[in-house]
Amino acid sequence: MPSPLGDKMRALRKEKKLSLEQLAELTDSSKSYIWELENKDVPRPSADKIGRIAAALEVTPEFLLDQRDDLTPDEEIVDEAFFRRYRKLEPDVKKKIRKIMDAFDDE
Repeated sequence: MPSPLGDKMRALRKEKKLSLEQLAELTDSSKSYIWELENKDVPRPSADKIGRIAAALEVTPEFLLDQRDDLTPDEEIVDEAFFRRYRKLEPDVKKKIRKIMDAFDDE
């Protein structure tokens, strides 16, 4: 019986139309490891692995680890995942994103 973590991973992976293999590649994992996380009763992934999976699925690690059965992240979770990703970008990429956002303000 899968855990809430596994259920969330599977739902988000399918929503993003990712195969087990694709998610494994994005997270530097094996396909079998991702399958185990999705299908085993008590998965025990490392914090690093949860962080990589959350980033690939565009949610926060906290959302994945939350024991509630909520399979769809709310807007706050999606925003937090975006900002975490944004913080890791190179300065020139951040500058381009800010220019795009400024263009929306001009409308």
